Amino acid sequence: MNKLVAILIAGLFATSVFAQAAAPAPAVVKAEAKATKADVKAEKSEANADVKADAKVAKAQAKATKTKAKARAKSKKARSKANAKVAAAKADAAADKSAAAVNTAAVKADGKADVKAAVVK
Repeated sequence: MNKLVAILIAGLFATSVFAQAAAPAPAVVKAEAKATKADVKAEKSEANADVKADAKVAKAQAKATKTKAKARAKSKKARSKANAKVAAAKADAAADKSAAAVNTAAVKADGKADVKAAVVK
């Protein structure tokens, strides 16, 4: 009988310990659910931030591409304008050289005529 009483008392203590340990389980489940919910919310927020950042990067890249295109067009226009000025200057120089050659020939001819006139006199 002593053994039976001892087993019953041990069983009673084991039951009371088990009952006490099982009580906090719903609180743990609630805490885990709350933590999971917070994780989901944080992941959603992070995803939104990533989408916004990607949109900003795409917008900046588009703006940079547009700016580059404008700069290239402006550079091409300036280069064409400079080339036209150089061509005009070359044409003017050629015309001046041609006029100088004609004037030189005329001066030489006048000089020769003066020499002949002086010799004939």
